[in-house]
Order: sequence, then C-alpha cells, then structure tokens
Amino acid sequence: MRAIVIKADSQNTKILKELAKKLGADVININEEQYEDLALGLLMDKSKTGETVSRESIMNKLERK
Repeated sequence: MRAIVIKADSQNTKILKELAKKLGADVININEEQYEDLALGLLMDKSKTGETVSRESIMNKLERK
C-alpha cells in the first residue's frame, strides 16, 4: 500500500476527496496537528544516523547550556 498527503484549501480538498473515492481509494482526513506530527516523524526518519551516543555525552552537553 502507498499513500500520499495533499495539503490544500477546503474546496480543493473536497474535490480531491471525491475523485479519490471515485477511483476506489480510501480517504482519511487529518487535522493540522496530525499533519505536523507526520511531517516531524518523516524528518526524524530522514535524519537518523544509526549511531548511538552515551548517556554521559548527552548529560555533558546539557550541563554546558
């Protein structure tokens, strides 16, 4: 399964929703907060390095601030 997210004004959203339903797709409405959560999650996934950092290293950086 694949998904797309389209952010548009309410009139265009309605048209796109109707078109998607006619094409047999499932449509899920999300609010602004959910959209921001999705965008943040995508950004976090994109910036993952796979490296680990020690607790001591993190605490040292926090103490400096």
